[in-house]
Amino acid sequence: MAFAESFARAFLLSCCLAQGTAPAFRTIDRGVQSNIDSPRQAVARTPAEWEALWRAHSGAGRRGAGAEAPNIDFDREMVVAVFSGSRPTGGFSVAIVSATQRDDTLVVAYNETSPQPGAIVAQVLTFPYHIVAVPKHTGRVTFEKR
Repeated sequence: MAFAESFARAFLLSCCLAQGTAPAFRTIDRGVQSNIDSPRQAVARTPAEWEALWRAHSGAGRRGAGAEAPNIDFDREMVVAVFSGSRPTGGFSVAIVSATQRDDTLVVAYNETSPQPGAIVAQVLTFPYHIVAVPKHTGRVTFEKR
């Protein structure tokens, strides 16, 4: 039964990829307080790359800061992330909305939102980010702001 389930999942994923549809992804972390203060898109395909990215994001390793990086199965997954950088107030966010394979490229689409003019927002610096795990992809990865 386990083999049949694994085969069915692999077949479904390959069909989706062949049709250029979006593979499923899962959110690892999302919020407005990252330690990465410049706009950045990132890909981590190995445990070492993931640990370095998580350390930069969470502040792990600084006195009293950061938690351990969440577990990722790098045999099946990889991590993609979007960091908006420093924003002057609350009300800003970023969201990865899809990860779609086009030919041999994985295209990660994301949205950024900002507060409406005149909105009442917290007067605090924010650093919006979204980190997700996607099915492993060995080809090129690009990011598109929508």
